[in-house]
Order: sequence, then structure tokens, then C-alpha cells
Amino acid sequence: MGLKVYNTLTRKREAFKPIVSGKVGLYTCGPTVYDFAHIGNFRAYVFGDLLRRYLEYKGYEVKQVMNITDIDDKTIKGSQEKGIPLTQYTMKFKKAFFEDMEALNIKKAHVYPEATSHLKEMIEFVKKLLDKGNAYRMDNSVYFKISSFPEYGKLSKMKLDELKTTERVLADEYEKEQIADFALWKGWEEIDGDVFWITDFGKGRPGWHLECSVMSMKYLGNTVDIHTGGVDLIFPHHENEIAQSESVTGKKFVNYWLHNEFLMVEGKRMAKSLGNYYTLRDLLAKGYNPKAIRYLLLSTHYRQQLNFTFEGLKSAEGALNRLFDFIHNLKNIKDGKNNPKIKKLIRETKKEFEEALDDDLNMSQALSKIFDLVKEVNLLIERNHISESDAKALISLLVEFDNVLGVLERVESIDEEMQGLIYQREEARRDENWELADKIRKQLEDKGIILEDTSQGTKWKKKL
Repeated sequence: MGLKVYNTLTRKREAFKPIVSGKVGLYTCGPTVYDFAHIGNFRAYVFGDLLRRYLEYKGYEVKQVMNITDIDDKTIKGSQEKGIPLTQYTMKFKKAFFEDMEALNIKKAHVYPEATSHLKEMIEFVKKLLDKGNAYRMDNSVYFKISSFPEYGKLSKMKLDELKTTERVLADEYEKEQIADFALWKGWEEIDGDVFWITDFGKGRPGWHLECSVMSMKYLGNTVDIHTGGVDLIFPHHENEIAQSESVTGKKFVNYWLHNEFLMVEGKRMAKSLGNYYTLRDLLAKGYNPKAIRYLLLSTHYRQQLNFTFEGLKSAEGALNRLFDFIHNLKNIKDGKNNPKIKKLIRETKKEFEEALDDDLNMSQALSKIFDLVKEVNLLIERNHISESDAKALISLLVEFDNVLGVLERVESIDEEMQGLIYQREEARRDENWELADKIRKQLEDKGIILEDTSQGTKWKKKL
């Protein structure tokens, strides 16, 4: 079975078929750099990373583009409130975003186009819409004429005649129940301060919806294989992207729209007013491991709401530690006879893992198959029914799986100070100085090093 994905456009699971055989153009809606990204944002980015990793696992050559929105109502407001230039204001949050992405082991996109670097292309795009009659000027602003695009609403499946209709909307973001001509180019207002460009339309700057269409088409062509984002972007943002893009090209804008569901916190909507609003940095400051956060964000199917809880985060740490312990035990197998059952287990688990992910990226099912393998192999390890060669084959399988998961990479090394403490403890044990030995064990544990006293000597491993 090949990969099947749920296409928001058709509301059906569809077999994935790229425009060019063996290659995939993937556009991921990126951050608006007006603040630190929160964990709901990172659910969307982890999902996009999972999709890309699995496509690459299946042998596709993926080109991923993720935009950086560095000009919109929010960034302008923030820079004006701080009294600093827009570029200076957004730079801090751009830097933080890339640091957070690295902490969560999210692969770098191939292109990170910034809105402020694509003004020329945006202006040309607006001119084409004006020439085609899909847009009109009003004062110094330019609006997209929704009535010129009869298919408007095909992504969100909204019944336009049942919604509130207003003449036009200047704001980048507006009511979900509101249908209105939206701004492609926003005429300058006093609150914009020094943020503006001079064009044929007048003094102003681009609208938010315009940016993604222009940048995706520049780097991925008129028709994109896959476009991802959160369900909150379906309307109006992605609906508007379709209308303006297809009006310019006359071609289908995106073949497969994939949207991840909301993230809740302790069963409630995440909001600063509720005191349950967390950035990644908030969680790292509390001592949580970024790999456990990544594991939690990807472990629930992307089209199901994820209820983020600190109990769930602890469970994610436990699950990862179980996998690390499993790998650690496999690495310590140095003898034994080959067990033909291992090859069968590897073959079956690989098949089940891929079948789960081929089914619209059913990660929870894929993970369950991995832990079924861990359980069965642990029983064989206890009975010494596994060889060093078997262990290496199992480790290779997990490494292959982690090309998709991105949670198991870890450097197993310790510095000289830690190694010296282990030697001191071994000497204390030989001298039967159990008090000192226990003290050193506790000291190492506080530094994240767990010791195991075995018949082959003392072994160590790192805590997650």
C-alpha cells in the first residue's frame, strides 16, 4: 500500500501522487515573528517535519519551503510599541524560532523566504490581479474581489449565503464567519509609522494572505504538491491563498491540503488569560527535555486534537527512556547464537510501521508496533536468546525508524570528571566502602548519569 493522506480540499483519504515522479514540493506555513512561538505552533511544525521525514523515508526527493512572516499587523504593532525599526524587532524572534526548531530536531526547510524580501514579486502579483479584474483599488489599498472567483469557499466548505457578508476587510485577520473582499495591498495608516513602500498603488505594504501565494509559487511553481498548516488557517488564510493564486495562474494551486488539529492544554484552549499558555522556552526552563516534547507532539494523530498535559509529558519521557534502555541493553550484548525469530520480527515490524504511516501518518499506531517489538525482544534478552549480530540488526532498524521519528539521536559520551567519579566508585566498592560508593552514585545521578552494577562490571547510561 502506498501513502494515503486526508485531503482537506476533498474531505477524503487519497493516494498520494506527486506532480513529478519521485519529487515532492512541500509548503509549510511558517511563523509570524512577533513573539516567541508557542507549543501549539510547534505541533504544526513537528507535523510538517514528520510528513517530510516520512516522504524522504519512502525515497522521495523533498523540497520544503517555510515562509517567515516578518511584516503584518502584529509585527508592525510590536515594533511601534517598542519604538524600534521593524527589522530590529523581528530579528529577535527569528533567531529564537530557529533555535527552538533546532531544539526540537525539526529539519531545516530548504528555503525560508521572508515577506520583506519579496516585495517586488508581490507587487507584480497584485498588478496581474488588477489587470485580470480580480482586484480593485480603494484609496491607497487594493482588494481582492471575491465575487470574481466563483469557487471561493471550496476548501473550507462554507455556505457563503449563510455567512455575514461585508464589503471589504482591511485587517490581516478577521472573523471566521465573515466573508469579505480582503486586502492584497494595505494603504499606509499613521499607526504603521515608518513601515511602508512606495508603489503605483500608493504608500503601503502587502497584506498577509498575499505573502504565502507569492512565495510558494516562486519556489515551488504554480501548482504545489502539498501545503500544510493548522486547521485555524483553513479560513480565511488558505481559502484566500487559493482564490488569489488560481485567479492569477488559471491552474490548481495545491493538490493536497493537510491540516493538523488544535493543541489543548489540560483540556482547555491555550490562552495567556487562562495561565496555560506555554512557549517551548517555558517548558525547557521547567527542566523538560526537548526530545520528550517532540515525542508528545507527534505521538497523537495529527488530525486529532492533542491534549497537552504535564502528566502526558512525563509519560513521553518514560516512553523515550524505555527506548533508550532497550538500545542500551542491545549494545551490551556481546555473544550468543543467532535467533531466526529476530529476522522475522524485524521484517514484520518494519512492514507494520510503514503500513501505519502510509495510512494518513497514523503515528500512534506506528509507535505501538515499535513497543510491541521492544516487549517481545526484551523477553528474548532475558532468556539469552539473542546474539550480538541480532542486536546490531535491531539497532539498525530503530535508527531507520528514527529517520522519521527524530527522537532517539543522542551522544553517548561523558567527560573526564564523570569518568573519574565512576572509577572512584569502583575503587570504593572494591574496598567495601559502601557509604562512599552510594554517595558517588547519587552525585552521578544528580548529573544525569545512571549506573548499573552487573556481573561484567559497572555500566553507565544517560538519563533522558
